[in-house]
Amino acid sequence: MKDLQNFIEQFNSMACILSVEKRNDGIAGTIRIELANKRYIEFLQKLNGNGKSSFETKFEPGSNYERFMPKALNFERCCHECAIEQKPVQAFLQPEQSNIQISMVLLPLGIEDPEKAYCTLSQEISEEIQPSEESKLSAETSKSVLKTCIKLRGATNLQKTMDEVIEDIRKICGASYCCVLLTNFNEHSCSVFSDSVKVNSHHRSIRDYLTEDFVDYAKSWLHLLARSSCLIIKNKEDLETIKQQYPNWHTSLTNANVESLVLLPLEYNNAILGFIWVSNFDVSNTLSIKETLELTTFFVASEIANYQLVGRLELLSNMDLLTGVQNRNSMNNRVSKFINGTVQYKSLAVIFADLNGLKPVNDEFGHDAGDELLKNAAATLKSAFNKSEIYRAGGDEFLIIILDQPKEDIEAKVKKIRKDSEDTDKVSFSLGFYYNEKGGDIRTAMHEADIRMYEDKKQFYLRHPEKRKRL
Repeated sequence: MKDLQNFIEQFNSMACILSVEKRNDGIAGTIRIELANKRYIEFLQKLNGNGKSSFETKFEPGSNYERFMPKALNFERCCHECAIEQKPVQAFLQPEQSNIQISMVLLPLGIEDPEKAYCTLSQEISEEIQPSEESKLSAETSKSVLKTCIKLRGATNLQKTMDEVIEDIRKICGASYCCVLLTNFNEHSCSVFSDSVKVNSHHRSIRDYLTEDFVDYAKSWLHLLARSSCLIIKNKEDLETIKQQYPNWHTSLTNANVESLVLLPLEYNNAILGFIWVSNFDVSNTLSIKETLELTTFFVASEIANYQLVGRLELLSNMDLLTGVQNRNSMNNRVSKFINGTVQYKSLAVIFADLNGLKPVNDEFGHDAGDELLKNAAATLKSAFNKSEIYRAGGDEFLIIILDQPKEDIEAKVKKIRKDSEDTDKVSFSLGFYYNEKGGDIRTAMHEADIRMYEDKKQFYLRHPEKRKRL
């Protein structure tokens, strides 16, 4: 060991000797830092960005690497490939909760030991990510990425174009499956934006078994990535490591016939939009696949972010922000589509609902109370007509459009709201209901419903004359 210590001290860079436990059961063995030179030890003891020491006690030869850094599957894969498979490895890592990049070179050591395999690790630290180090792409990778970018930037229908791009990526990677999964951890939700399954493969689309709980798997991916650019699972040994840490996800992978996987986060402006991955890929071409996916992912995330932004702007332009129903602008656009014949329907129902008593509430209790009344009114209508189009047509007036539903079902809901409206201390509506079993013209339906609503309001004040003078 003394000779090995002298050997490792000759490195001008931070360096250490790692050992990887030899196992015959396919499980990744324990990785230990057997020896380290002075520079490497100083690095471990150096204060990190949070002002806390990387470790609190004196460095001890033979310590498990997890004593000094979070468990990292990519790091373990590199060590296993170098020490066990006796292959030189170059890699880049970014430790969790740090703003540094570690450039690593691992070289195998031919030390005879029945229980362990050995390699050297030398590394350089940079305070900022150096894109140039990871941008030395092959001509084939550059060509593939450029093709993807051209498709995405020229897309008039992003969904259709993304399907084509994902199909291309799957083929480039020689994979059975490629998927873009969007996530919203605040709302605990996820959805498939695009995916591609190889024909006649044993792979299944995640759409077949995507459940509400799947977002929990996605959260675990953040820990596995640990701010690395990607997660690579190449073989049964890597899958076994996943099984030890995340047994439920391992079961999901097994059920989907996954044997290998490259997983990357879709990140834009420091926000996670989702993930992209290929499974059962050509493991003999791992480096090129990693390069292709890392660069392509940047453009995919950018286009999805823009797509989501436009969607939110469209939603805001068509939604009444107070009540959460659609606004008058959206109503006018919808009516125009009826008029020009782009909406197809067999039967048509239109309901005008005018909220009773908004003005006196505003006058006596203030506009905040009036806003609450409007929100409660909208909630009542959404509860009753949850599968219909609901618009705020004016200050206290709502429009409901219902297509291809039985008249009896709609009449029952209208009757219930009228009955509930007799309690004037709660949400109370005057309603105008028009139904045409043959469809008919939307303008006629709205006109008739409006007339009937005013007649209903007239009858309401005849029953409640005490309310009239308050308006």
